[in-house]
Amino acid sequence: MSGIIGKKIGMTSFFDANGKYVPCTVIEAGPCVVTQVKTNEKDGYSALQLSFDEKKEKNTSSAMKGHFALAKTTPKRKVVEFRSFEEAKNLGDVITVDLFVEGDFVDVVGTSKGKGFQGVVKRHGFSGVGGSSHGQHDRQRAPGSLGASSDPSRVLPGKRMGGRTGGNRKKVQNLEVVKIMADKNVILIKGSVPGAKGSYVLIEK
Repeated sequence: MSGIIGKKIGMTSFFDANGKYVPCTVIEAGPCVVTQVKTNEKDGYSALQLSFDEKKEKNTSSAMKGHFALAKTTPKRKVVEFRSFEEAKNLGDVITVDLFVEGDFVDVVGTSKGKGFQGVVKRHGFSGVGGSSHGQHDRQRAPGSLGASSDPSRVLPGKRMGGRTGGNRKKVQNLEVVKIMADKNVILIKGSVPGAKGSYVLIEK
């Protein structure tokens, strides 16, 4: 599907023509350069490789410098493949926010904020034990029993327990494009999208 690489700037809000309050996410989308066109005959599958965000040459390997030179562009930080791109593109073509129009519905893929090691209440939504009366000392947010003690006398795989939370690839579907500022390469999408400020996101049609 067609798409573009962007960088999350932050969130804002505005009132639409009907006076409705609309919270939205501001994303710097593109311009992206086509750095490789993959075909079934040569690569076994068809895809379009897009690159986004400038990168210093001294921080780029020689192999990647040569790769970007084929597309006649400068080194980029983020490289992503899009399968089944709707429009035919050539090496070196530039894709901008003009790919979308206001009112489009898109899917946004990002990496959620990492929250470190968390307990079961935050990680899995456990309600915790009841009040702190009747001698309950420090068990309010404990996970409770982990299984039978005699059989199978082990913790079964998949048991919901405390652990590392966040930092996962997430996709939010059917978000509306509410405003496009082509002169600034900025797109406003209704609602929130995964990731922290400055993180990369993929916007798919």
